[in-house]
Amino acid sequence: MSRVAAIIGGGVIGGGWAARFLLMGWDVRVFDPDPEAKRKVDEVLANARRSLPGLSDRAMPDEGALSFHDTLSGAVAGAEWIQESVPERLELKHKVYQSIQAACDEGAVIGSSTSGFKPSELQNCASRPGQIMVVHPFNPVYLLPLAELVPSGKNPADIVQKAKDILTRIGMFPLHVRKEIDAHIADRFLEAVWREALWLIKDGVATTEEIDNAIRYGFGLRWGQMGLFETYRIAGGEAGMAHFIEQFGPCLAWPWTKLMDVPELTDELVQTIADQSDAQSGTHSIRDLERLRDNNLVAMMRALKAQDFGAGALLNAAEPAPVTPSDITKPITTVTRAVPLDWTDYNGHMNEARYLQAFGDATDRFMEIIGCDADYIASGGSYFTAETHIRHIDEVHAGAKIAVTTQVLLGEGKKMQLFHHMHEGDRLLATAEHMLIHVSLETRKASVPAPHIAEKLAAIVEAHAKLATPDGAGAAVGKR
Repeated sequence: MSRVAAIIGGGVIGGGWAARFLLMGWDVRVFDPDPEAKRKVDEVLANARRSLPGLSDRAMPDEGALSFHDTLSGAVAGAEWIQESVPERLELKHKVYQSIQAACDEGAVIGSSTSGFKPSELQNCASRPGQIMVVHPFNPVYLLPLAELVPSGKNPADIVQKAKDILTRIGMFPLHVRKEIDAHIADRFLEAVWREALWLIKDGVATTEEIDNAIRYGFGLRWGQMGLFETYRIAGGEAGMAHFIEQFGPCLAWPWTKLMDVPELTDELVQTIADQSDAQSGTHSIRDLERLRDNNLVAMMRALKAQDFGAGALLNAAEPAPVTPSDITKPITTVTRAVPLDWTDYNGHMNEARYLQAFGDATDRFMEIIGCDADYIASGGSYFTAETHIRHIDEVHAGAKIAVTTQVLLGEGKKMQLFHHMHEGDRLLATAEHMLIHVSLETRKASVPAPHIAEKLAAIVEAHAKLATPDGAGAAVGKR
């Protein structure tokens, strides 16, 4: 039975929450009296569908059911998670919580996307204050994993843990803020940078574009993988953080910044900022900018994933376990995934190198199935690919849900010959034939596999011997 999340408020943040839960397999109910709410959520969801699945190297859960409700009570009844993303007016939030708690389950988590209010302020006048806590995300919610989880002393430990577990299961990082503070943690940093940026523009030192360039070409790249303190710890060299503070600490007393003051947001300053920002963005629409942002985030996070570091380590930890085949009498499914945004080329379809990557992943998975896994490789044995032939049959575009099935043509002695088919639904996209040789990693020479691997491989060979020889097997380039 599907789990249910209710989203109250379908703007940019609410739509992002809806997309995150929906694409992680939850049924999502949305309540928003705005007549444009469905269109807005659908547009956010379209961006999420093209980007979020590309962060995973295995098939994501089947998408949940999305529904829009005319009443708040109809949306929250029976929901396990309720996310409030209404405008930042405390009296409005109080009114919404009263309506929610009149209709929702007592064990449901009620999270608020508020960026400024403390949980104790939200809980005031609530019939069950222990249900309500701050769960503050960052845009786009469907890609960025951080959620600041801020409870108060009225939140029982079990419901805080429940919130952490749910957030973790939908691929987010719950940062437990253990002490209430205005603007939580992350927004306080953003406020400091924003305040200083306003002064730099006000004083004519820099434009909006120059400030953005200082961030995106410099410390922003470092912060994106290591944060603040680890970045500075490295800056301290071999002597570490203590040396860094000793060297740079005195500058904190210098009049470098105006963080204790803020320029008056006059009409002139607001117009200057708006004009510079509009000129900076050029002809890009908001949707164009969102897609560019998503492309860049996916590429950066996948790079971090390859290093198992920062946000990439979270993605690796959230990957579902591969499915062990239960029926070896037919070709074995070895890859199910979406095609990431960064797998496409100048023609708008999947780069030919990525076909090889997908088929290589299929080979790696088949090796795991027969026992040639990380432990076996660490013990000194593995298979090396000696020859590959790929046939490109049809186009593949970003977001396509592909599956690779693997048939064994040969598996005896030192040799293993595999034939892969890549499909999107019923459409054949490509095939690949691989000849692999088992080697000793100590001598780097061909060797016979361990008995347990040879036994598993032989059982699949025997089963697959009854299958028809696949079309294209044994073909040379340009010959059929």
